[in-house]
Amino acid sequence: MFGLLAARPVAMHELLHDAPRSLRTLSREHADGWGIAFSRADDWSIQRSTSCAARCAGFDALRDVTSQLVIAHVRRKTVGELALANTHPFRRGQFVFAHNGTIHAFAALVAQTAPAHLAMLEGDTDSERLFAFVLTKIDEQGDVARGVTEAIRVLRTIDQLGEANFLLSCGTRLYAYRHGRTLYTLQRAEAQLVASEPLTDEPWQEVPERELVVLEAPSPALRAA
Repeated sequence: MFGLLAARPVAMHELLHDAPRSLRTLSREHADGWGIAFSRADDWSIQRSTSCAARCAGFDALRDVTSQLVIAHVRRKTVGELALANTHPFRRGQFVFAHNGTIHAFAALVAQTAPAHLAMLEGDTDSERLFAFVLTKIDEQGDVARGVTEAIRVLRTIDQLGEANFLLSCGTRLYAYRHGRTLYTLQRAEAQLVASEPLTDEPWQEVPERELVVLEAPSPALRAA
């Protein structure tokens, strides 16, 4: 699981293909599909496949893509069969979501999720249900930041929840939460990165357990100054 937010479009080839632990490399262990969401012109473009990224021509074709905002995922399935509907990232309107881990307290999430969001489920993963739960809290709070904070507050109270690491973007900010799995951030001159594990040999910083990180890109004008 990987996310990027930058002040201006940056090339993806290194992190997707060329880095020591690029998504292409990691997909050899996470071979049950891949997905990449790019924010473009105030909308999302999403490419997904059930193929292993390391052996997929569609993944290779994205080598030259540039973007300011990216959420990418290579899947090792635990809940839900190999199917495009079960492949991350998931999208609902302006929101894109990816999850790393396995939710054990499945019923507790469903019990606190609005029927309207449950009705929109396309697959049968715990991950998509976690997304529906977070969207429910955003709706209840009437604000993205407050909704994510409330969702996390509730997740922390659920006994034997499982692993709930996730990335969520509304198209302008990138929310990254660690719960049960590792999560790391990296600050570059041109971009902020977050990933389940360090993708390069740079000094990535580990996010403390049960901490939320919110990434927001500075304007290019401010960076140039």
